[in-house]
Amino acid sequence: MADELQAALRSGPFHVALRTAVEARGLTLERLRHRLAQRGLHVGVSSLSYWQQGLRRPEREESLRAVRALEEILELPSRSLIDLLGPPKPRGRAPGVAYSTLLRPAQVLASMLSELDAVADDRRLHIVGMYESLHIGADRSITRRETLQVVQAHEEGADRYIMIYRGDPGCDVSRVSVHAVEDCRVGRVRRDGPTALVVAELLFDRVLRVGDSHVIRYEIADLSGTESCDYERGFRFPAGQYVLRVAFDPVELPVRIHRFSRRGPGAGELATAELTLNSHHAVHLVAAALQPGLVGIRWSWP
Repeated sequence: MADELQAALRSGPFHVALRTAVEARGLTLERLRHRLAQRGLHVGVSSLSYWQQGLRRPEREESLRAVRALEEILELPSRSLIDLLGPPKPRGRAPGVAYSTLLRPAQVLASMLSELDAVADDRRLHIVGMYESLHIGADRSITRRETLQVVQAHEEGADRYIMIYRGDPGCDVSRVSVHAVEDCRVGRVRRDGPTALVVAELLFDRVLRVGDSHVIRYEIADLSGTESCDYERGFRFPAGQYVLRVAFDPVELPVRIHRFSRRGPGAGELATAELTLNSHHAVHLVAAALQPGLVGIRWSWP
């Protein structure tokens, strides 16, 4: 194993050298995660697994610090792993905005994403198209939200989509459930009561290469029963087409409905337009060539 490790450190690639070093030292990934955490570096077991399989590469500054720490933990020569990474890959991706631009509890969200080994500014997947259907119950709450989404990989190694849901004021996150409907499965789920945030992994059955697309369909059920007056979807990066349909229980119908867009929380509404209920007690909007910002539908109750 010593000769094999020396050869791997000499010629790489990075993931082979890392995997060989871990095997040579006889450490589990959970043990490595614990040793890194003792140094204030929080890297999930899944990320370590992806690194040693070559499915992802460490690029963020914290990830690079973790690689340097791994050299010490695995008793390797200084820079033996970090040098195998080479220069960062060119990004060449469309400009986007930070989560803080679209969502006020951005720090809480970043912490929740970190627990899922997700990068807060992850740009690996872009939204090609999205169709959302909402059902408003007789109690004026959003009882069900179904999403059909087409994503495209702009980097190697994308194997999941991170779903973010924020309930209405008074939402009980313990009563929010996420269900995979088609072409994905639910992974880890994190909830934060004070901010009514729910974050979940929607796992693909394959690892996407650059240019690959994937279709997922999932549903969110919120049984909190809190009154809702609007629904908006945030886009951090340019996106293709977005369709939102909102259907109301005929027992309780709103008196005024309009669509809107805005640049961020607290910003004034742009491009507003009145919407009229159809015979199925529903309204919809269609938006194309979306730029970063928020788009949605708002309604008033009698």
